[in-house]
Amino acid sequence: MNFPPIHRVVTGHDETGKAIIVTDGPLPVVKELANIPGTVFHEVWNTRATPPVIDNGADPTLGDLVMSPPANGTRIRFVDIPPDTEEFLAHGSASMNAAFGEVGDTGASTVREDSPHPLMHRTESIDYGIVIEGEMTLVLDDSAVDLKPGSVVIQRGTNHAWANRSGEPCRMLFILVDGQYAPEIAKALEDRDA
Repeated sequence: MNFPPIHRVVTGHDETGKAIIVTDGPLPVVKELANIPGTVFHEVWNTRATPPVIDNGADPTLGDLVMSPPANGTRIRFVDIPPDTEEFLAHGSASMNAAFGEVGDTGASTVREDSPHPLMHRTESIDYGIVIEGEMTLVLDDSAVDLKPGSVVIQRGTNHAWANRSGEPCRMLFILVDGQYAPEIAKALEDRDA
């Protein structure tokens, strides 16, 4: 299944304050991960402050691909996720540091020998994951839930993976918001990771 390209419209203001279209077209940053072929990140936008500055600044998606949202900021992207293969499930964990390195966050990978999926990871953020096309399985430490188009996951900094067990590609939309663990959760995670 080939998904259509993402069409992005960015608005702004002219010097008199009138609303204008700044860009109207394809996304400038679309990247397939070399270490997980078929996984494609479509970078839509990000903000770098709360509240975000509303200006006519440069496109914030240009530059290196980064998984997590900026400090005090947000990130929106589509991700195309290929079906899991037997090879990936058996040997994928060996390339996860390199895969997460491609998105600027090797520390996000939490995969261990006993992990339920090679893509297990955790970020200190609130992530809204929305299935647009296809099917996905959200995998947690000791549970999983199947997702279909229209399913929305509110991911609150937990250890998780996106497993595509459907045999067909899946497209998800992710909106990531920088966060901070409550002290008791931060302590529990520190103890667990020790």
